[in-house]
Amino acid sequence: MENTDPDIASWNHKARDWHVQVGSEGDRNRQINSDPVLWRFAGEVKGLDVLDAGCGTGYLAIKLARKGANVQAVDFSLAMLEVARKNAADAKVSISFEVDSISELSTVETAAFDLIVSNYVLMDCADLDGAIAQFHRVLRPEGRAVAIFSHPCFDRAEVPEHPEGGPVFHWAESYFGERREESSWGHFTSPFVFYHRPLNRYWKCFHDHGFQVIGFDEPVAQPPYPPDMTPEQIHRTSTRPFSVAFHLVKAKDKSCA
Repeated sequence: MENTDPDIASWNHKARDWHVQVGSEGDRNRQINSDPVLWRFAGEVKGLDVLDAGCGTGYLAIKLARKGANVQAVDFSLAMLEVARKNAADAKVSISFEVDSISELSTVETAAFDLIVSNYVLMDCADLDGAIAQFHRVLRPEGRAVAIFSHPCFDRAEVPEHPEGGPVFHWAESYFGERREESSWGHFTSPFVFYHRPLNRYWKCFHDHGFQVIGFDEPVAQPPYPPDMTPEQIHRTSTRPFSVAFHLVKAKDKSCA
């Protein structure tokens, strides 16, 4: 039976097309903007127990496994996991995939992981507090989390340019509000569902659930640029961040987070 949750149904519908978009190496945004920061924050993962929280079609989980991590990966979309399992089998890596919501993590034991990676997921999660509380639960003492998600100010690469330079924004509502939105993107035939939240909402949520922020970045492309990038693309990807990256550590004392 098809899942009636509109967020899950949306991702089930996009699963195979999403693999075309992201592929086995990540799309261009990941490759030149956010992945370098993700790996810098993650550090050496060999031998670590790592949770890929919201794994999609599995490209990052597979990379983690190839680097020697013991990987468990969860996603609330069964269709996404079906693609991810096939991709992992083709890559000949061993990964445990489970259907699970990051705001519940009902398949994950307490204090089971050294590291969580959550790559472009939190902005799609309806229950942010539930997710971060679960991250805290399943991490070991002083365990770390690397969370990358779309920038609440610069998340749309298709934003038009002002004739005199710079982006044009058409915000009908306050930046500081929290709300569910839908947005069309690229070649996809159905809109993406996401949740707009200001950066201070994320920062306070991490703090309130027992994390310390030990790293923060707004990734932008750095030279050398891919040879097929146009000057306009280089300008866009080197002058504004389309994502934010947080490096978190589970505080020894939650009251000191």
